[in-house]
Amino acid sequence: MKIQIELFGASRDFSDNNFLEFNIENNSTIKDIRNKIIEYLDAKFKGNENFKKIVNSSAFCSENNNIVSDNYKITSNEKIAIIPPIGGG
Repeated sequence: MKIQIELFGASRDFSDNNFLEFNIENNSTIKDIRNKIIEYLDAKFKGNENFKKIVNSSAFCSENNNIVSDNYKITSNEKIAIIPPIGGG
């Protein structure tokens, strides 16, 4: 299954596009998505620790504009947004 992650704020530095796309297994969770993004950052940005901190401190939002927890299961091809903290908080 393919998932698109919309990038906001500081996470826009992760890609020249405003999104990332990953193939994931059915019923993957937001925690799995965090791990996918970190793997991508390790490969593309040689493990940039600041980028990893952004991923680990960010909230994620569903297509319905609801903040979702790390155990939220993604059950279909959907867009998820990563919402980094603003001003470091």
